Amino acid sequence: MLLGTQCVNDRGHLEIGGCDTVELAQTFGTPLYVIDEAFVRDNCRRYKAAFAAKYPGESEVTYAGKAFLVQAMARLVEEEGLSLDVASGGELYTALSADFPATRIKFHGNFKSDDEIIMGLDAGVGRFVVDNFHELRRLNALAAERDRVQPILLRVTPGIDPHTHRRIRTGQEDTKFGINISEGAAMEAVKEALALPNIELLGIHCHIGSQLLDAKSHLDAIPVMVEFLAEIRKETGTTLSELNIGGGLGVRYLPSHKPPTYEEFAESVVACLTRELKRHDLTPPRLLQEPGRALIAEAGTTLYTVGPTKRVSLAEAPGERYYIAVDGGMSDNPRPQLYDSVYSAMIANKAGQAKDRVVTVAGKHCETDLLIQDIALGESEEGDILAVQSTGAYNHSMASNYNRFTRSAVVFVRNGEADLVYARETLEDLIRQDRLPTRFAK
Repeated sequence: MLLGTQCVNDRGHLEIGGCDTVELAQTFGTPLYVIDEAFVRDNCRRYKAAFAAKYPGESEVTYAGKAFLVQAMARLVEEEGLSLDVASGGELYTALSADFPATRIKFHGNFKSDDEIIMGLDAGVGRFVVDNFHELRRLNALAAERDRVQPILLRVTPGIDPHTHRRIRTGQEDTKFGINISEGAAMEAVKEALALPNIELLGIHCHIGSQLLDAKSHLDAIPVMVEFLAEIRKETGTTLSELNIGGGLGVRYLPSHKPPTYEEFAESVVACLTRELKRHDLTPPRLLQEPGRALIAEAGTTLYTVGPTKRVSLAEAPGERYYIAVDGGMSDNPRPQLYDSVYSAMIANKAGQAKDRVVTVAGKHCETDLLIQDIALGESEEGDILAVQSTGAYNHSMASNYNRFTRSAVVFVRNGEADLVYARETLEDLIRQDRLPTRFAK
């Protein structure tokens, strides 16, 4: 499963963006996140083009920064003409520090503190995606103090339960996110928002879930969202101009994963949306989307150095298991522990070899910490470089200092050049925030 610009070069090494991954590991150390910049840019362009070509109204693609966000990524997103979704003060600060245009930022989150709301207002973010009544009222009050009318979208829950891992479902009625449509709370929020003097309600928003390998959940949600737009018009006389259907399109973590292409996804979504708009006699609203994983996941590869190999006898077939340890694990990729996530991998310095040995890849943390269970890799030995694919989303952004590990470096690779965009933390970084009370002084 070679993704983006990945290939096996004449040395038998995995190459990404024209860069030999073995040389990348030697230069920058491991664990190392490698981002295929050309692949990301192509994804951004194709996703935009797919909907621009099919949707009869205006469409906008907003990158979901929670998937992966550093200053260089914010700049790339801006250059490709996408907007940016942030979900915290830290993500907003990162975007602003990269001079990302505030008017193209959507500010998400189910609990925005007053400090975060003020930060967003003072920066002039283009949209707040309001999650609840408390936020709606605080935003109105804080905007009034600044003599500002803040454009918003209301996040609503359409009551759709997607077929994905239980911890990444967000569109069902029992969720911490959004305001429920079916029980009438969402309509109450719409009416209150329309009445507030420092709020400009532009539209509604939903997000169903993540890593969706077909369009079914979106096709289930769209009729609910369009019907709600029609109900808003009927009850308030207001036709909202924006509809945000979130993100969630899945990617290839395994060769067996077959998500729709952007073009196939756009065709399905637009056909459904156009049909529902016509049924309710609604003018096509501005269609907003928030893909994150779909744009960045497959463009990321994590490189590890292989350490000890251990053979364990089993009573059941196949009678044995080989563990290979690597120099990272759950501190740089917690998803296998959180979501039972699966990945493909190869020995980067032996990328062309037969994969005739099944092993389990173990991290080095003081936990079970299994990165990949029972994967066919072929022969491996200490010092080899393991390349784990599709790690661009929710790896670096979810990394931690567990066991006092330092966070790993990130490089962008393109046309044979590798640029460091996030420096590896040092041991000094680990204790920078530590404080010793005076009673502990020596």
